[in-house]
Amino acid sequence: MTLTDTPAARIEALAAAQKAWFRTGATRPEKFRRTMLRRLDAALVNWEGRLCDALWQDLHKSHEEAILTELSIIRSEIRQHLRHLREWMRPERRPTPMKLQPARSRIVAEPLGQALIVAPWNYPVQLLLNPLVGAISAGCTAVLKPSPRTPHVARVLEGLIAEIFDEEYVAVVQGGREVNTQLFARRWDVIFFTGSPALGRVVMRAAAEHLTPVVLELGGKSPCIVDRGADLRIAARRIAWGKSLNAGQTCVAPDYVLIHRTLRDDFVRAFADAVRQLHGEDPRRSPHYARLVDERAYERVAGYLTRGRILFGGETDAAERYIAPTLLGDVDPEWPVMQEEIFGPVLPVLIFGTTDEAVEFVTTREKPLALYYFGPEETGREILARTTSGGACLNDTVMHIANDHLPFGGVGNSGMGRYHGRESFEAFSHRRSMLEVSGRIDLPFRYPPYRLFRWVRKML
Repeated sequence: MTLTDTPAARIEALAAAQKAWFRTGATRPEKFRRTMLRRLDAALVNWEGRLCDALWQDLHKSHEEAILTELSIIRSEIRQHLRHLREWMRPERRPTPMKLQPARSRIVAEPLGQALIVAPWNYPVQLLLNPLVGAISAGCTAVLKPSPRTPHVARVLEGLIAEIFDEEYVAVVQGGREVNTQLFARRWDVIFFTGSPALGRVVMRAAAEHLTPVVLELGGKSPCIVDRGADLRIAARRIAWGKSLNAGQTCVAPDYVLIHRTLRDDFVRAFADAVRQLHGEDPRRSPHYARLVDERAYERVAGYLTRGRILFGGETDAAERYIAPTLLGDVDPEWPVMQEEIFGPVLPVLIFGTTDEAVEFVTTREKPLALYYFGPEETGREILARTTSGGACLNDTVMHIANDHLPFGGVGNSGMGRYHGRESFEAFSHRRSMLEVSGRIDLPFRYPPYRLFRWVRKML
């Protein structure tokens, strides 16, 4: 299936219409925002079957996985915004010092305005519509750009949005890099981009031309440390689940394992058992095991298997874009598999002797989007205190993003800005400082010739 690029004139017209409509103030009332959030929630129910079918066509994603990792996350986000919107919109009072009296101080959350939301292909529903929840909640308009690499999903999303929203409020545009270039060249009030660090740099350079604020949800190589004292059965199962979810095409999937040298062989056996429990003897036949998104992704990930030693898995099928969950040993840290985000079901395994070695390995590389530690909690807390990452789990993988009370975002090379819950509302809002001063009293102390300055100085 091939999508038709949205013409430049159409993009221009949509942007102009949204800019004009935002200026009317129609998006600002709380009642309007609630109505639009409920409309989106209802559409997710009505379009569930079509969205799940499209996810199966593009990614071989099962109905259950589509609900768990895409639709349910968006609907949970909507519920939280409906529950707390009034509180988040309420002006926040701040103290006013004596030198400014009589006056009142407060912070008011205002919508930034026109939002551009550009989503990737790996979770093409969630990563387009979840940010949209924040834009609606904050009172913005939005232009949405799905990924052309999941064309069935992109087409269904376009139909869903067109059915429930007027295009001067929320609209979808389609296309590849040329359309992205046109979009990024325009002036927006905020850009929300999810993708690779390389593309994140492109977005940031374009946004800098207009001093547009950006939220960049990127990625990187998220390490998974397995230490002595870990329950290997549980560790292997949770790592295997996190790595095989969406066939490893998850920005917070474990990207490599650092395992204590005494545990490697036992871990390999436990990982193999876990994969069989999750997907049977042949994951290719599992209804819950996804495929690589396209031939380009397949060839890139399969290429990692040509170097190193396959400890488990390694089966491939180019016709199906299938790669089995695979453990890869004897890898060199300088090889591409350890320099690039894998974004597939291949998991390099490296050994360490001391936790200091593991910490040094992690901290001498780019800051990851996630970090996972399996082992004693006290040691895990110590390691987390000595490292940094966008998010982290002790004795689990991926699940920190399932808590919509926790913000999600990267740091350094893995991104900037945060969202989920209140942070989504704030990502699309400007926190405006306001000082309300009495117009009836005008104390003379601040004006030249500064009489009684000796006393005034004591209040400063």
